[in-house]
Amino acid sequence: MAGAGISTPSGIPDFRSPGSGFYDNLQQYDLPYAEAIFEIEFFHRNPNPFFALAKELYPGNYQPNLTHYFVSLLHKKGQLLRMYTQNIDGLERLAGVPPEMLVEAHGTFATATCTSCLRKYDGEDLRPEVMSGKVPQCPTCKGVVKPDIVFFGEELPRHFFKYLADFPLADLLIIMGTSLEVEPFASLAGAVRSSVPRLLINRDLVGPFVWGQRTNDVVQLGDVVGGIKTLVDALGWTPELEALMAAGNQKPQDREEGWDDINY
Repeated sequence: MAGAGISTPSGIPDFRSPGSGFYDNLQQYDLPYAEAIFEIEFFHRNPNPFFALAKELYPGNYQPNLTHYFVSLLHKKGQLLRMYTQNIDGLERLAGVPPEMLVEAHGTFATATCTSCLRKYDGEDLRPEVMSGKVPQCPTCKGVVKPDIVFFGEELPRHFFKYLADFPLADLLIIMGTSLEVEPFASLAGAVRSSVPRLLINRDLVGPFVWGQRTNDVVQLGDVVGGIKTLVDALGWTPELEALMAAGNQKPQDREEGWDDINY
């Protein structure tokens, strides 16, 4: 399980940190209140603020960091059952985690839907208009095309409920970079069997690690990247992770020439 704290090292602000979070820096969008930018009723009335933010967040503007590549390495080693993420930045995909191994609980920019006729689009189809500061319109019906981000007032994606099958099968739950404040995502921390160790790598104690710690819980507080480095070093995986990151940081043509065995 992961939240915005794994992407702040990539330069993406989280939402709730006082002073530096998105919600404290939205005055430029002339909102009645910060959360309105992700409320579906407000979006239908005025989609401009969301698309101004989308221009900043759109996949390709930021690059994955060590935490994302760690999850990718877990997958390559056959150790990843699933990654449940609150993030909408797509950095897990860029690091090489296949979409079928991801549950993007709060949606994704990878796909989009017309709010009027429900025609489906690839997220990349919207990029030219979003980057030019325009509101994307459906060529079929002229409705607003909205990335498949889950707004307040919308249902979670159906694949979120994979947790009903995934969590009883888990033999370790790693939780990193999240405040565990937003439901129903936060409740997933309690969905594993009581015998399953839970490892929190986080800036602060959160959720059940504050009020309901289990005897086999493990906590690593502080910088999330530093916590993952400590874990990877203890596992003896540091050279493999460094190689994976080096491959990911190559230019696309270089990857094609020298890294054909790594799926990106």
